[in-house]
This record gives sequence, structure tokens and C-alpha cells, in this order.
Amino acid sequence: MEIELTPEPAPTSQPTPVPAELVPVALSPVPSPPTHPDRSTGLLIFGVVQIILGLMTAMMVPLIALGAFVSRLAPGGAMRPGQYVSASATYLLLAGALVWLGIGSMRTKRWARSLTLVISWYWMILGVLITVLLTGVLPVTMRTALQMQQNTPGASSAALPTGVMAVILTFIIVFCAIFFIGVPIAFVVFYSRADVAATCHDRDPVEPWTDRAPLPVLGASLVFFVGALYLLVTGLSTPVFPFFGRYVTGIAGFACFLILAALDTYLAFAIFRLKAVGWWLAVLTVPIRLFSMALTFAKADMMQAYSKMGMSDAQLQMLQSSPFVRSHVILWWSLVSLVIFLGYLIWLKRYFKTPSVPSPVESLSALAG
Repeated sequence: MEIELTPEPAPTSQPTPVPAELVPVALSPVPSPPTHPDRSTGLLIFGVVQIILGLMTAMMVPLIALGAFVSRLAPGGAMRPGQYVSASATYLLLAGALVWLGIGSMRTKRWARSLTLVISWYWMILGVLITVLLTGVLPVTMRTALQMQQNTPGASSAALPTGVMAVILTFIIVFCAIFFIGVPIAFVVFYSRADVAATCHDRDPVEPWTDRAPLPVLGASLVFFVGALYLLVTGLSTPVFPFFGRYVTGIAGFACFLILAALDTYLAFAIFRLKAVGWWLAVLTVPIRLFSMALTFAKADMMQAYSKMGMSDAQLQMLQSSPFVRSHVILWWSLVSLVIFLGYLIWLKRYFKTPSVPSPVESLSALAG
């Protein structure tokens, strides 16, 4: 009996399986730790402060409504509806902007840092001017108000002691200095830090629209845009437009405000896009505005313009008794602000490069090539 031997299987070409623990695993790259301190906590704190400031600003709207109601009982007459609407709209827009920026700062958004930094700079500069203005005019205003109260028939003849008046004035000026100068300085110092910018860049890597222009240019664009909104609201509420030596009121005054608001809107977008024509137009039109305002303040009678708008004699008398109106201090303060802004625009020329015209030789060389 023959025994058949089973042939051995031929070796296969399949590789020997490697144990799973020996197979190399592709590791995801470990992100390198940031080389700067993380300032997200500071951004959160400053964002909360902005939201609180926004809520406090919104609380001014019911106070304005209360003032409008109380003004009906005052000798000067009731507040005009346009004044109430314009003041309420201004505070609501400001409150909304502060809350919006606060939320953006809490979320470490780059656009929130840029806008907060720009607004804080303007807040600080205007705060210095406002504090100086109040320091010079507020004592005269309070003294005039006390004299009017004493001259009112049936009013108490007891005068406010000089020491008490000094304490009140000091408190008001110190509060204004803290709110208009101290608070924006804190915002400027914090949001100007390089580690704050780096923290926002790490947590918000997508380029926002605010980074399409340098921060100084963004600031000028923002001024023109806010100025356009202000002109529109002023034209709706108080259409008294200074125009080369006289005040234009009514529909014509509103039309002037509307045209100027349209111009500022165009300048805001043109400057933001770094268009040289926008810069030139701004530099040429701002001095014209300065000349028109100065000529009107020096020659025209503002009380006559207000009387054409339907103000009563009592309201005109109250306005005339105010040192702010009688001395045109607010109007001249506006002129000083425009002069400072004009100097700022001239300084911005470095960011607006006029495209060079190629010479004939360069054009021929390009065609030959």
C-alpha cells in the first residue's frame, strides 16, 4: 500500500502581519504654545465695562423723556419734539454701539479691538476739550442761573454759599475728568498692547473688515460716517445751517444738512478704501466748512434764526441767558475741533499714494517688450 504525501503549500507573497502595537501612527501636529501672555480675561473685563457703559447710556432715554415732561412746567416752555427725538436717537445709537463692542471684546474679536481703540482715542481727545470747556464756562453758567432764580418774582432770596458752589463745581469737573479722560486712557492703554492684539489674532484668525485699512485711516473714516449721521439727525430736529454769513432754516436748512451728510458718507467710504480722491476732497472741503461756520458765527444772529423756527419768546430768552449760547462757546469749540481734525487729515496723507503716471520712455519699453 502506497502512502501519498500531501505536497507542501507554495509560499505566498503576502507579507507577514505586523502587530498592531508596532504600526506607526500618524500624529497630528501639536500647536506651539503662544509666545505672548493670553489677555482674554482682560478683554472679557473691558467688554463687561463697555456693556455697563452702554446700559448706563440707554438709561438716559427715560431721563430725557422725564425732562421733556418737566419742561412743560418750566417758564421757557416745552421741549420741541425734534429735540427729544434727536437726543433719544443719539443715546440709543451710542448705547447700542457700546454693547456691540463689549460683546465683541468678550469674544476676542479683532474688529472689536480695532474699533474700541479708535473710539477710545477720539473719546479721550474730545474729553480733554470738553473738560477744559466745562472748567471755563460752568462757573459762569451756575452764577447766571442763581441770579435768574433770585430775580424771579416770589423766589427765595437765600443765595447758595460760595463754598457749596465750589464743592459742586469741583465734583462735576472731577467726575468729567475721570469719565472723559481717565476711562478712555485706560481703554487706549489696554487695547494698544501688542499682546492684546496677538490674543485677538490667535482667537480670531479670519481677517475682519476693519483690517483692510490702517487704524488711523479707519478712525478718519469713522469720524466722517458718524458725522453724516449727526448731520442727518440735526437736520431733522434743528434745521439751522450756517451758510457763509447767515443761517439757513426750514426746508432749505434741512437740504443743506442732507447734502453735507451725503458728502460725508462718500468721504467715509472713499477714505476707508484709501482712495486719493477722497483724501483730497476731504482736505479741500473741511477748510470751506471752517470758513463758512466762522463767518456765520461772527456776523449772523442765531436768535433770529431760532425765532424763525417757531420758538417762543420765553425759550429765546432762556437761550440768550445761557453763557454757552451767548458767547458762542460751543460753536467756537466746534471750530477748534474741526481745525484739529483738519490737521489730522493732513497727517494722513502718507497713507494715500497717488498712482504715478509712466513716462513715455517706460511706455515705449513696455510696448516693445
